[in-house]
Amino acid sequence: MSYKRDSHASKAGLFDSYGGIEEGRGTSSSHREINEHDNDQAVENLQERVMFLKRLTGDIHEEVESHNRMLDIMGSGMDASRGLLSGTMDRFKKVFDKKSNQKICKVAAYFVVSFITVYYLIKLTGYFM
Repeated sequence: MSYKRDSHASKAGLFDSYGGIEEGRGTSSSHREINEHDNDQAVENLQERVMFLKRLTGDIHEEVESHNRMLDIMGSGMDASRGLLSGTMDRFKKVFDKKSNQKICKVAAYFVVSFITVYYLIKLTGYFM
């Protein structure tokens, strides 16, 4: 209820300060000064909020720019790694194209798997502690 009165008083103050639209109502000069003071405070509060929002949007802009730079760097790194990976895959294709190389690769894979298995068995049993 008081909000409606304050709103009406603020509107009356605005209209009174701009050429006396409501001059016929008989408002006193002290009432007009109070309304002008309230309006000035409201304008100051609004200016503070606008400045805060301006700083906030500036901070958001800086953050977005830094993230865009970071994403560009990551994209370049991914492109480089994609090139390395495709080169490695081409080499594996060449190795696996020949039957004799397939047998050698299988033997090497079995050796690596058996070595890892023996390592973990020894580590689990604690034989060499």
